[in-house]
Amino acid sequence: MAYTGKVQPGGPVDMRELDRLTIRKLCVSDMHNNVYLLTCRATDEQLLVDAAEEPDRIMQLVASGGGGLHTVVTTHQHWDHVRALSEVIARTGARTVAGRDDADALPVRVDVPVDHADTVSFGDIDLDVIHLRGHTPGSIALAYRGSDGWAHLFTGDSLFPGGVGATHYPGQSFDSLIEDVSTRVFDVYDDDTWFYPGHGDDSTLGAERPHLQEWRDRGW
Repeated sequence: MAYTGKVQPGGPVDMRELDRLTIRKLCVSDMHNNVYLLTCRATDEQLLVDAAEEPDRIMQLVASGGGGLHTVVTTHQHWDHVRALSEVIARTGARTVAGRDDADALPVRVDVPVDHADTVSFGDIDLDVIHLRGHTPGSIALAYRGSDGWAHLFTGDSLFPGGVGATHYPGQSFDSLIEDVSTRVFDVYDDDTWFYPGHGDDSTLGAERPHLQEWRDRGW
């Protein structure tokens, strides 16, 4: 079946085959957190984005990819995205990656703290790090460009269909987040860029771009 990106807690995994990368999307918890498993098709090395909850289901997801788990990237420090992190790392020995400014807040030691424009590699796959300040100080997105030039972004809670992430709590900043999302995402990537958020359905930059000024005007 064709990939839709529509998943539900307790429901099946949705899978997308790209040129060099397989993406599996799993929904966990009553907060509808998305967990993404990326598998390098050449080497079977795997990277997980956000060990949010339900470690047993995450381990089943890893096993379904056919390889071990090489890396776990945490997009940001919020508790609902790290509830399974300690157990997944204990069970796999995977290296941990997170934005430098969120690293000290995670429940595990971060092996590789990253900054804007860094690269996270596994197998034959390179992912570009995009630092998106505002939802948390160290929130990051990951960008993959296929050999066909088509870009895929894993945006955590910084960008969703319909707007940027929440910024109404102390220490958050809408102005910072909308500026980074505008200049580091929409100004860099084409309309056909597909993005995979931390909760809910996916979207494309082309579907969201016409609403950027609306988001700025409403302030969230």
